Amino acid sequence: MSHKAWMKTVPTENCDVLMTFPDTTDDHTLLWLLNHIRLGIPELIVQVRHHKNTRVYAFFVTATYESLLRGADEIGLRKPVKAEFGGGMRSFSCEEDYIYENIENELFFFTSQERQNIIRYWLENLRAKQGESLHNIHFLEGQPIIPELAARGVIQQLFPLHEQRILKRLMKSWVQAVCEAQPLDDICDYFGVKIAMYFAWLGFYTSAMVYPAVFGSILYTFTDSNQTSQDISCVVFAIFNVIWATLFLEEWKRRGAEFAYKWGTLDTPAESIEEPRPQFRGIKRISPVTSAEEFYYPPWKRLLFQCLVSLPVCLACLSLVFLLMLGCFQLQELVLSIQELPRVLRFLPKIILAVIVTACDELYKKVALWLNDMGAW
Repeated sequence: MSHKAWMKTVPTENCDVLMTFPDTTDDHTLLWLLNHIRLGIPELIVQVRHHKNTRVYAFFVTATYESLLRGADEIGLRKPVKAEFGGGMRSFSCEEDYIYENIENELFFFTSQERQNIIRYWLENLRAKQGESLHNIHFLEGQPIIPELAARGVIQQLFPLHEQRILKRLMKSWVQAVCEAQPLDDICDYFGVKIAMYFAWLGFYTSAMVYPAVFGSILYTFTDSNQTSQDISCVVFAIFNVIWATLFLEEWKRRGAEFAYKWGTLDTPAESIEEPRPQFRGIKRISPVTSAEEFYYPPWKRLLFQCLVSLPVCLACLSLVFLLMLGCFQLQELVLSIQELPRVLRFLPKIILAVIVTACDELYKKVALWLNDMGAW
């Protein structure tokens, strides 16, 4: 409810990312985090507001245009280049900002999704110094502050606010449109490349399915009821599907490459040279590949944890589920064997099993998250 309340009642002007806190958050926590953000990320503009209905505090986070340009340079954001400078897409550079299209227009150079990505990148890479702590939370040197506070429940939510103007335009041109091409460029600008690429593939796949559907319908219409005719039709349709699937995959590779080039992700750096996720922990070292400072966690330690902790815990969870399920089945047989029991009590084992499944689901979800976090160190 807090998420929806903020989105409905708070204007999006001067706010790219919203950070909310539980209603039990004390002033010391708010001031501690606010001070760290303002000192650690001077590029950001943070305003503190209080929601009168939900009684929670929130940080309204945004940045100036000049700061966003420096952030785009820092994360290597790819932007279109003017035709007189060669065109195409290139990683943004503040030293050559004049070569990029719409650089003079502060309102249209960055999409809302790009602004939010830059700000969230800064927030998630706010690192703690040695010996820093907040109440009972003790940070490691170089540990990301925001993700750790979010995992501990100190930060309730961190999300971007929608722009109603753009949403209404997408509602008309995309959701409510009938028999019209998807506005993929607008979807990419607002939701990002991953979402746009998904809907591009979905639209391409849906259109491509017309061919086997039409061919299959025609084949079914002219197929006789005898077994020989049906067998021949099945073979013909199978051969058609093999050819169609091959052409579909090859055509999508070409179409996907076009979208990737158009949206600036065709030659995105490999994961091996990208920044690690903020939750990653390890010792600092100089990378033998990029010669840059990075966090490193020895693979043998991760393998040791998987063998000595992850595997036994998973086996124990599976054994527990099996024994509980077996016990419920035995209880069901016992209940059914007693004829004097009321009809309502015959459903008791099923009710117990449903409760156990629900409880185990919540428990195993927490165990899985803990194993995932520990195994990724």
